[in-house]
Amino acid sequence: MESIKKHDAELFKSMNLEKERQEAHLELIASENFVSEAVLEAQGSILTNKYAEGYPNKRYYGGCEFVDQVEDLARERLKKLFNVKYVNVQAHSGSTANMGAYRAVVNHGDKILGMSLDHGGHLTHGHPLNFSGEDYEFHSYGVDSKTERIDYDDVLKIAQKVKPALIVAGASAYSREIDFKKFREIADQVGAKLMVDMAHIAGLIAAGIHNNPCEFADIVTSTTHKTLRGPRGGIILTNNLEIYKKLNRVVFPGIQGGPLMHIIAAKATAFKEASSLEFKAYMHQVVYNAQALAKSLVDLGFHVVSGGTDNHLMLVEVKSLTGLTGKEAEELLESVHITCNKNTVPNDPEKPFITSGIRLGTAALTTRGFKEEDMRLIGQLIYDTLMNPGNDFVLNEIKDRIKILTDKYPLYH
Repeated sequence: MESIKKHDAELFKSMNLEKERQEAHLELIASENFVSEAVLEAQGSILTNKYAEGYPNKRYYGGCEFVDQVEDLARERLKKLFNVKYVNVQAHSGSTANMGAYRAVVNHGDKILGMSLDHGGHLTHGHPLNFSGEDYEFHSYGVDSKTERIDYDDVLKIAQKVKPALIVAGASAYSREIDFKKFREIADQVGAKLMVDMAHIAGLIAAGIHNNPCEFADIVTSTTHKTLRGPRGGIILTNNLEIYKKLNRVVFPGIQGGPLMHIIAAKATAFKEASSLEFKAYMHQVVYNAQALAKSLVDLGFHVVSGGTDNHLMLVEVKSLTGLTGKEAEELLESVHITCNKNTVPNDPEKPFITSGIRLGTAALTTRGFKEEDMRLIGQLIYDTLMNPGNDFVLNEIKDRIKILTDKYPLYH
Protein backbone atom coordinates (compact mmCIF):
# COMPACT_ATOMS: atom_id res chain seq x y z
CA MET A 1 0.00 0.00 0.00
CA GLU A 2 2.98 2.29 -0.49
CA SER A 3 1.33 4.31 -3.27
CA ILE A 4 -1.80 4.89 -1.18
CA LYS A 5 0.37 5.83 1.79
CA LYS A 6 2.20 8.37 -0.33
CA HIS A 7 -0.70 9.87 -2.27
CA ASP A 8 -3.72 9.47 0.06
CA ALA A 9 -2.70 9.51 3.69
CA GLU A 10 -6.28 9.86 4.91
CA LEU A 11 -7.42 6.70 3.10
CA PHE A 12 -4.24 4.85 4.05
CA LYS A 13 -4.90 5.51 7.73
CA SER A 14 -8.33 3.88 7.62
CA MET A 15 -7.10 0.93 5.54
CA ASN A 16 -4.17 0.35 7.86
CA LEU A 17 -6.44 0.47 10.90
CA GLU A 18 -8.63 -2.19 9.30
CA LYS A 19 -5.56 -4.33 8.64
CA GLU A 20 -4.59 -4.00 12.30
CA ARG A 21 -8.15 -4.88 13.37
CA GLN A 22 -8.12 -8.04 11.27
CA GLU A 23 -4.78 -9.03 12.76
CA ALA A 24 -5.79 -8.35 16.37
CA HIS A 25 -9.35 -9.72 16.48
CA LEU A 26 -10.71 -13.25 16.59
CA GLU A 27 -12.82 -13.24 13.42
CA LEU A 28 -15.85 -15.46 14.03
CA ILE A 29 -18.27 -13.99 11.50
CA ALA A 30 -19.42 -17.04 9.54
CA SER A 31 -19.65 -15.25 6.20
CA GLU A 32 -16.08 -13.93 6.31
CA ASN A 33 -12.71 -15.44 5.51
CA PHE A 34 -9.16 -14.37 4.70
CA VAL A 35 -8.04 -14.70 1.08
CA SER A 36 -4.58 -15.72 -0.06
CA GLU A 37 -2.02 -13.23 -1.25
CA ALA A 38 -2.55 -14.57 -4.78
CA VAL A 39 -6.23 -13.62 -4.60
CA LEU A 40 -5.30 -10.19 -3.26
CA GLU A 41 -2.86 -9.66 -6.13
CA ALA A 42 -5.37 -10.71 -8.78
CA GLN A 43 -8.08 -8.53 -7.28
CA GLY A 44 -5.77 -5.52 -7.22
CA SER A 45 -4.39 -6.12 -10.71
CA ILE A 46 -4.40 -4.13 -13.95
CA LEU A 47 -7.37 -6.18 -15.12
CA THR A 48 -9.50 -3.57 -13.35
CA ASN A 49 -8.70 -1.30 -16.32
CA LYS A 50 -10.49 -3.46 -18.89
CA TYR A 51 -14.12 -3.07 -19.87
CA ALA A 52 -15.48 -6.33 -21.30
CA GLU A 53 -19.25 -6.27 -21.75
CA GLY A 54 -20.51 -9.60 -23.03
CA TYR A 55 -18.90 -13.03 -22.82
CA PRO A 56 -15.62 -14.54 -24.11
CA ASN A 57 -15.41 -14.25 -27.90
CA LYS A 58 -18.68 -12.27 -27.89
CA ARG A 59 -17.66 -8.91 -26.44
CA TYR A 60 -18.94 -5.43 -27.23
CA TYR A 61 -15.46 -3.95 -26.84
CA GLY A 62 -12.15 -4.56 -28.54
CA GLY A 63 -8.94 -5.64 -26.86
CA CYS A 64 -10.54 -8.49 -24.88
CA GLU A 65 -8.41 -11.40 -26.09
CA PHE A 66 -6.53 -11.76 -22.82
CA VAL A 67 -9.40 -11.15 -20.43
CA ASP A 68 -11.27 -13.77 -22.47
CA GLN A 69 -8.53 -16.19 -21.46
CA VAL A 70 -8.99 -15.19 -17.83
CA GLU A 71 -12.76 -15.70 -17.85
CA ASP A 72 -12.48 -19.00 -19.72
CA LEU A 73 -9.94 -20.17 -17.15
CA ALA A 74 -12.29 -19.24 -14.30
CA ARG A 75 -15.21 -21.01 -15.96
CA GLU A 76 -13.33 -24.24 -16.71
CA ARG A 77 -11.90 -24.42 -13.19
CA LEU A 78 -15.32 -23.84 -11.66
CA LYS A 79 -16.97 -26.51 -13.82
CA LYS A 80 -14.33 -29.03 -12.78
CA LEU A 81 -14.54 -28.03 -9.11
CA PHE A 82 -18.27 -28.80 -8.85
CA ASN A 83 -18.56 -31.33 -11.70
CA VAL A 84 -21.09 -29.21 -13.58
CA LYS A 85 -21.57 -28.45 -17.29
CA TYR A 86 -22.35 -24.72 -17.43
CA VAL A 87 -21.33 -21.78 -15.26
CA ASN A 88 -21.54 -18.00 -15.17
CA VAL A 89 -18.76 -16.26 -13.21
CA GLN A 90 -19.82 -12.65 -13.83
CA ALA A 91 -22.28 -12.10 -10.96
CA HIS A 92 -21.04 -9.25 -8.79
CA SER A 93 -22.39 -10.79 -5.56
CA GLY A 94 -24.46 -13.59 -4.12
CA SER A 95 -27.53 -11.37 -4.25
CA THR A 96 -27.17 -10.64 -7.96
CA ALA A 97 -26.45 -14.33 -8.55
CA ASN A 98 -29.76 -15.13 -6.89
CA MET A 99 -31.54 -12.45 -8.89
CA GLY A 100 -30.13 -13.93 -12.08
CA ALA A 101 -31.12 -17.45 -11.09
CA TYR A 102 -34.70 -16.47 -10.22
CA ARG A 103 -35.17 -14.64 -13.51
CA ALA A 104 -33.74 -17.57 -15.42
CA VAL A 105 -36.16 -20.18 -14.05
CA VAL A 106 -39.41 -18.44 -12.95
CA ASN A 107 -41.58 -15.52 -13.95
CA HIS A 108 -42.26 -12.28 -12.10
CA GLY A 109 -44.94 -12.86 -9.45
CA ASP A 110 -44.51 -16.65 -9.33
CA LYS A 111 -44.72 -18.52 -6.04
CA ILE A 112 -41.39 -19.51 -4.47
CA LEU A 113 -40.87 -21.60 -1.34
CA GLY A 114 -37.73 -20.81 0.65
CA MET A 115 -36.35 -21.06 4.16
CA SER A 116 -37.78 -18.59 6.64
CA LEU A 117 -35.32 -15.83 7.43
CA ASP A 118 -35.77 -16.15 11.20
CA HIS A 119 -35.02 -19.89 10.93
CA GLY A 120 -31.82 -19.44 8.94
CA GLY A 121 -32.76 -18.25 5.44
CA HIS A 122 -31.14 -15.37 3.57
CA LEU A 123 -32.32 -11.86 2.77
CA THR A 124 -32.72 -12.83 -0.88
CA HIS A 125 -34.96 -15.76 0.05
CA GLY A 126 -38.03 -13.60 0.33
CA HIS A 127 -37.52 -10.69 2.74
CA PRO A 128 -40.36 -8.24 2.01
CA LEU A 129 -37.96 -5.30 1.62
CA ASN A 130 -35.63 -7.23 -0.68
CA PHE A 131 -36.12 -7.54 -4.45
CA SER A 132 -36.97 -11.21 -3.91
CA GLY A 133 -39.92 -10.41 -1.67
CA GLU A 134 -41.06 -7.61 -3.97
CA ASP A 135 -40.78 -9.51 -7.27
CA TYR A 136 -42.11 -12.91 -6.22
CA GLU A 137 -44.75 -14.41 -3.95
CA PHE A 138 -42.59 -16.06 -1.31
CA HIS A 139 -43.72 -18.71 1.14
CA SER A 140 -41.50 -20.28 3.78
CA TYR A 141 -40.54 -23.44 5.60
CA GLY A 142 -38.53 -23.55 8.81
CA VAL A 143 -36.97 -25.95 11.28
CA ASP A 144 -38.72 -28.33 13.64
CA SER A 145 -39.35 -26.75 17.05
CA LYS A 146 -37.85 -29.73 18.90
CA THR A 147 -34.95 -30.89 16.73
CA GLU A 148 -34.25 -27.42 15.26
CA ARG A 149 -33.48 -29.18 11.97
CA ILE A 150 -35.28 -29.14 8.63
CA ASP A 151 -38.23 -31.54 8.67
CA TYR A 152 -38.44 -32.69 5.05
CA ASP A 153 -41.90 -34.19 5.54
CA ASP A 154 -43.10 -30.79 6.70
CA VAL A 155 -41.44 -29.10 3.71
CA LEU A 156 -43.37 -31.49 1.45
CA LYS A 157 -46.67 -30.69 3.17
CA ILE A 158 -46.09 -26.94 2.76
CA ALA A 159 -45.05 -27.40 -0.88
CA GLN A 160 -48.18 -29.45 -1.60
CA LYS A 161 -50.30 -26.67 -0.13
CA VAL A 162 -48.45 -23.74 -1.74
CA LYS A 163 -47.69 -25.38 -5.12
CA PRO A 164 -44.65 -23.18 -5.81
CA ALA A 165 -42.99 -22.79 -9.19
CA LEU A 166 -39.61 -22.93 -7.45
CA ILE A 167 -38.23 -24.31 -4.20
CA VAL A 168 -35.07 -22.74 -2.76
CA ALA A 169 -32.77 -24.84 -0.58
CA GLY A 170 -29.84 -23.30 1.25
CA ALA A 171 -29.37 -20.95 4.18
CA SER A 172 -27.19 -18.34 5.82
CA ALA A 173 -27.59 -19.59 9.39
CA TYR A 174 -28.27 -23.35 9.39
CA SER A 175 -25.66 -25.62 10.91
CA ARG A 176 -26.68 -29.03 9.59
CA GLU A 177 -25.99 -30.74 6.27
CA ILE A 178 -28.85 -30.21 3.82
CA ASP A 179 -30.19 -33.22 1.94
CA PHE A 180 -30.48 -31.89 -1.61
CA LYS A 181 -31.73 -35.23 -2.95
CA LYS A 182 -34.76 -34.98 -0.66
CA PHE A 183 -35.40 -31.43 -1.86
CA ARG A 184 -35.26 -32.70 -5.45
CA GLU A 185 -37.82 -35.39 -4.62
CA ILE A 186 -40.10 -32.79 -3.00
CA ALA A 187 -39.78 -30.46 -5.99
CA ASP A 188 -40.62 -33.30 -8.38
CA GLN A 189 -43.69 -34.27 -6.36
CA VAL A 190 -45.17 -30.78 -6.66
CA GLY A 191 -43.92 -29.95 -10.15
CA ALA A 192 -41.49 -27.26 -9.02
CA LYS A 193 -37.99 -26.39 -10.12
CA LEU A 194 -35.23 -26.58 -7.52
CA MET A 195 -32.67 -23.87 -6.82
CA VAL A 196 -29.87 -24.27 -4.29
CA ASP A 197 -28.08 -21.33 -2.70
CA MET A 198 -24.84 -22.92 -1.48
CA ALA A 199 -23.11 -19.65 -0.60
CA HIS A 200 -22.15 -20.66 2.94
CA ILE A 201 -21.18 -24.26 2.27
CA ALA A 202 -19.56 -24.07 -1.19
CA GLY A 203 -16.14 -24.85 0.25
CA LEU A 204 -17.44 -27.93 2.05
CA ILE A 205 -19.07 -29.14 -1.18
CA ALA A 206 -15.91 -28.49 -3.20
CA ALA A 207 -13.97 -30.55 -0.66
CA GLY A 208 -16.46 -33.42 -0.83
CA ILE A 209 -17.57 -33.02 2.79
CA HIS A 210 -21.21 -32.19 1.93
CA ASN A 211 -23.31 -33.57 -0.93
CA ASN A 212 -23.12 -31.71 -4.24
CA PRO A 213 -26.36 -29.86 -5.13
CA CYS A 214 -25.37 -29.65 -8.80
CA GLU A 215 -26.42 -33.32 -9.08
CA PHE A 216 -29.99 -32.48 -8.08
CA ALA A 217 -30.83 -28.80 -8.63
CA ASP A 218 -31.98 -27.05 -11.78
CA ILE A 219 -29.77 -24.12 -10.88
CA VAL A 220 -27.21 -23.42 -8.12
CA THR A 221 -25.85 -20.11 -6.85
CA SER A 222 -23.05 -19.19 -4.50
CA THR A 223 -20.78 -16.47 -3.33
CA THR A 224 -17.06 -16.96 -3.85
CA HIS A 225 -15.97 -15.76 -0.42
CA LYS A 226 -17.09 -17.44 2.83
CA THR A 227 -15.90 -21.06 2.89
CA LEU A 228 -14.71 -20.97 -0.74
CA ARG A 229 -12.13 -18.41 0.42
CA GLY A 230 -12.07 -16.30 -2.72
CA PRO A 231 -12.89 -12.66 -3.52
CA ARG A 232 -16.28 -11.17 -2.79
CA GLY A 233 -18.47 -12.12 -5.74
CA GLY A 234 -21.06 -14.53 -7.09
CA ILE A 235 -21.34 -17.57 -9.37
CA ILE A 236 -24.22 -19.47 -10.99
CA LEU A 237 -24.09 -23.13 -12.07
CA THR A 238 -26.43 -25.47 -13.98
CA ASN A 239 -26.47 -28.69 -15.99
CA ASN A 240 -29.40 -27.48 -18.11
CA LEU A 241 -28.38 -25.92 -21.43
CA GLU A 242 -31.65 -24.03 -21.96
CA ILE A 243 -31.50 -22.55 -18.47
CA TYR A 244 -27.87 -21.61 -19.09
CA LYS A 245 -28.68 -19.77 -22.31
CA LYS A 246 -31.42 -17.78 -20.62
CA LEU A 247 -29.24 -17.18 -17.56
CA ASN A 248 -26.47 -15.57 -19.59
CA ARG A 249 -28.96 -13.16 -21.15
CA VAL A 250 -30.38 -12.37 -17.70
CA VAL A 251 -26.98 -11.57 -16.18
CA PHE A 252 -25.89 -9.52 -19.21
CA PRO A 253 -27.53 -7.37 -20.42
CA GLY A 254 -30.42 -8.10 -18.04
CA ILE A 255 -29.13 -7.06 -14.62
CA GLN A 256 -25.45 -6.16 -15.05
CA GLY A 257 -23.21 -4.30 -17.46
CA GLY A 258 -19.50 -4.93 -17.77
CA PRO A 259 -18.05 -7.74 -15.66
CA LEU A 260 -15.34 -7.04 -13.09
CA MET A 261 -12.40 -8.73 -14.79
CA HIS A 262 -10.03 -8.29 -11.85
CA ILE A 263 -12.55 -10.05 -9.60
CA ILE A 264 -13.03 -12.84 -12.14
CA ALA A 265 -9.24 -13.31 -12.16
CA ALA A 266 -9.30 -13.53 -8.36
CA LYS A 267 -12.13 -16.07 -8.62
CA ALA A 268 -10.03 -18.11 -11.06
CA THR A 269 -7.09 -18.41 -8.69
CA ALA A 270 -9.42 -19.16 -5.76
CA PHE A 271 -10.97 -22.02 -7.76
CA LYS A 272 -7.50 -23.41 -8.39
CA GLU A 273 -6.72 -23.22 -4.68
CA ALA A 274 -10.03 -24.91 -3.82
CA SER A 275 -9.17 -27.89 -6.04
CA SER A 276 -6.04 -28.72 -4.04
CA LEU A 277 -5.52 -31.39 -1.39
CA GLU A 278 -4.44 -28.62 0.98
CA PHE A 279 -7.85 -26.98 0.63
CA LYS A 280 -9.63 -30.25 1.36
CA ALA A 281 -7.58 -30.66 4.54
CA TYR A 282 -8.37 -27.05 5.44
CA MET A 283 -12.12 -27.59 5.04
CA HIS A 284 -12.04 -30.70 7.23
CA GLN A 285 -10.24 -28.64 9.88
CA VAL A 286 -12.90 -25.93 9.59
CA VAL A 287 -15.55 -28.51 10.52
CA TYR A 288 -13.45 -30.03 13.31
CA ASN A 289 -12.94 -26.53 14.73
CA ALA A 290 -16.64 -25.67 14.52
CA GLN A 291 -17.59 -28.88 16.28
CA ALA A 292 -15.00 -28.27 19.01
CA LEU A 293 -16.28 -24.73 19.56
CA ALA A 294 -19.92 -25.85 19.60
CA LYS A 295 -19.22 -28.63 22.10
CA SER A 296 -17.29 -26.23 24.31
CA LEU A 297 -20.22 -23.81 24.37
CA VAL A 298 -22.75 -26.59 25.06
CA ASP A 299 -20.60 -27.90 27.91
CA LEU A 300 -20.52 -24.38 29.37
CA GLY A 301 -24.33 -24.20 29.41
CA PHE A 302 -25.19 -22.36 26.19
CA HIS A 303 -28.04 -23.48 23.98
CA VAL A 304 -26.47 -24.19 20.60
CA VAL A 305 -29.28 -24.51 18.05
CA SER A 306 -29.80 -28.17 16.99
CA GLY A 307 -27.17 -29.19 19.55
CA GLY A 308 -24.14 -28.77 17.30
CA THR A 309 -22.97 -28.37 13.72
CA ASP A 310 -22.10 -30.28 10.55
CA ASN A 311 -20.49 -27.31 8.85
CA HIS A 312 -18.52 -24.15 9.60
CA LEU A 313 -21.09 -22.29 11.69
CA MET A 314 -23.38 -22.46 14.69
CA LEU A 315 -26.19 -20.42 16.18
CA VAL A 316 -25.89 -19.77 19.90
CA GLU A 317 -28.84 -18.62 21.97
CA VAL A 318 -27.20 -16.42 24.62
CA LYS A 319 -30.04 -14.64 26.37
CA SER A 320 -31.32 -17.45 28.60
CA LEU A 321 -27.88 -18.09 30.12
CA THR A 322 -26.39 -14.59 30.24
CA GLY A 323 -29.40 -12.26 30.28
CA LEU A 324 -27.86 -10.42 27.31
CA THR A 325 -29.54 -9.93 23.96
CA GLY A 326 -27.68 -10.92 20.81
CA LYS A 327 -26.98 -7.24 20.13
CA GLU A 328 -25.51 -6.73 23.60
CA ALA A 329 -23.47 -9.92 23.32
CA GLU A 330 -22.06 -8.87 19.95
CA GLU A 331 -21.02 -5.47 21.31
CA LEU A 332 -19.50 -6.93 24.48
CA LEU A 333 -17.51 -9.54 22.56
CA GLU A 334 -16.31 -6.86 20.15
CA SER A 335 -14.94 -4.90 23.12
CA VAL A 336 -12.53 -7.76 23.92
CA HIS A 337 -11.66 -8.31 20.21
CA ILE A 338 -13.98 -11.22 19.42
CA THR A 339 -15.92 -10.38 16.26
CA CYS A 340 -19.26 -12.06 15.54
CA ASN A 341 -22.78 -11.02 14.59
CA LYS A 342 -26.09 -10.98 16.40
CA ASN A 343 -28.56 -13.41 14.87
CA THR A 344 -32.12 -14.53 15.39
CA VAL A 345 -32.65 -18.07 16.62
CA PRO A 346 -35.69 -20.18 15.71
CA ASN A 347 -38.86 -18.74 17.28
CA ASP A 348 -36.89 -15.77 18.60
CA PRO A 349 -39.04 -13.41 20.70
CA GLU A 350 -36.68 -10.50 20.06
CA LYS A 351 -36.74 -8.22 17.00
CA PRO A 352 -34.26 -8.99 14.19
CA PHE A 353 -32.10 -5.98 15.10
CA ILE A 354 -31.92 -7.12 18.74
CA THR A 355 -32.10 -10.97 18.66
CA SER A 356 -31.54 -13.58 21.34
CA GLY A 357 -28.52 -15.15 19.71
CA ILE A 358 -25.22 -14.83 17.93
CA ARG A 359 -23.82 -16.61 14.89
CA LEU A 360 -20.28 -17.97 15.02
CA GLY A 361 -18.13 -19.43 12.24
CA THR A 362 -14.66 -20.97 12.11
CA ALA A 363 -13.57 -20.57 8.47
CA ALA A 364 -11.50 -17.41 9.00
CA LEU A 365 -9.65 -18.52 12.12
CA THR A 366 -8.93 -21.91 10.55
CA THR A 367 -7.27 -20.06 7.66
CA ARG A 368 -4.96 -18.49 10.24
CA GLY A 369 -4.05 -21.93 11.59
CA PHE A 370 -6.27 -22.30 14.66
CA LYS A 371 -6.94 -25.88 15.83
CA GLU A 372 -9.47 -27.59 18.12
CA GLU A 373 -7.66 -26.75 21.36
CA ASP A 374 -7.72 -23.08 20.40
CA MET A 375 -11.46 -23.30 19.76
CA ARG A 376 -12.11 -24.81 23.15
CA LEU A 377 -10.20 -21.91 24.69
CA ILE A 378 -12.22 -19.44 22.62
CA GLY A 379 -15.41 -21.05 23.88
CA GLN A 380 -14.26 -20.42 27.41
CA LEU A 381 -13.31 -16.82 26.59
CA ILE A 382 -16.76 -16.22 25.08
CA TYR A 383 -18.37 -17.61 28.24
CA ASP A 384 -16.14 -15.56 30.55
CA THR A 385 -16.85 -12.39 28.57
CA LEU A 386 -20.63 -12.75 28.47
CA MET A 387 -20.84 -13.72 32.13
CA ASN A 388 -18.82 -10.67 33.24
CA PRO A 389 -20.27 -7.69 31.32
CA GLY A 390 -19.35 -5.09 33.95
CA ASN A 391 -16.06 -6.52 35.19
CA ASP A 392 -13.29 -4.51 33.56
CA PHE A 393 -10.56 -6.54 35.27
CA VAL A 394 -11.83 -9.79 33.76
CA LEU A 395 -12.50 -8.22 30.36
CA ASN A 396 -9.01 -6.72 30.17
CA GLU A 397 -7.50 -10.07 31.10
CA ILE A 398 -9.52 -11.74 28.32
CA LYS A 399 -8.28 -9.15 25.83
CA ASP A 400 -4.68 -9.92 26.85
CA ARG A 401 -5.27 -13.66 26.33
CA ILE A 402 -6.73 -12.97 22.90
CA LYS A 403 -3.65 -10.97 21.93
CA ILE A 404 -1.51 -14.00 22.78
CA LEU A 405 -3.70 -16.10 20.47
CA THR A 406 -3.65 -13.68 17.54
CA ASP A 407 0.10 -13.13 17.87
CA LYS A 408 0.53 -16.92 17.70
CA TYR A 409 -1.27 -17.05 14.35
CA PRO A 410 -0.31 -13.98 12.27
CA LEU A 411 -2.68 -13.28 9.39
CA TYR A 412 -0.32 -12.18 6.61
CA HIS A 413 3.36 -12.83 7.15
